[in-house]
Amino acid sequence: MRVQKKKWMDLLCLSVFLVVAGVAVAYGQSGGFSESIYPVEKLKPTDSLPKLKVGGVAPDFNLPAVAGGKVSLSQYKGKKNVVISFVPAAWTPVCSGQWPGYNISKDLFDKHDAILLGITVDNIPTLYAWTKQMCNPNEKLWFPVLSDFYPHGAVASKYGVLRSEGVAERALFVINKKGIITYIDVHDINQRPLLDDLAKALEKVNRQ
Repeated sequence: MRVQKKKWMDLLCLSVFLVVAGVAVAYGQSGGFSESIYPVEKLKPTDSLPKLKVGGVAPDFNLPAVAGGKVSLSQYKGKKNVVISFVPAAWTPVCSGQWPGYNISKDLFDKHDAILLGITVDNIPTLYAWTKQMCNPNEKLWFPVLSDFYPHGAVASKYGVLRSEGVAERALFVINKKGIITYIDVHDINQRPLLDDLAKALEKVNRQ
């Protein structure tokens, strides 16, 4: 009986996360800073060669953060599960809806003792302006946003998600506290990854 109740509560929480994320996407695409979003034509869904596999060790990195200083993957080892969200470019439609959805789904990450790291190949000033306009005036992103600008796309290349045109794929990597990759989703660049797929991956991370 308790197991059934827990499953029901988990489904209810997930439903709330999905509804809230939908609101964030609506804000990013139809309100707020929508007039500044650069229109992008449909692109080749993926354009990179895989280098990493589930069960492998995630490559470390040390990247400058919009908030200042640098953030490395290794600083979370033994402390937090990590979700890395690579997105192609600032000020583009799908990216500008994806991260606000994660921003208001913080409880999902907290529930699984996970930190989210957002990475693009844009420089810090561009990311500063973009993320400042991404949320409502009284909000800010709770997760670090990192610049893989120089050497250009070096971390995206390590992870096998640097496209031929120089931007990153739209990709998610879930990494456990031991530094092992437990989930990879190199997504169609034209579409936003489903939050429920990420939620399911996080459900499993502490059991692996």
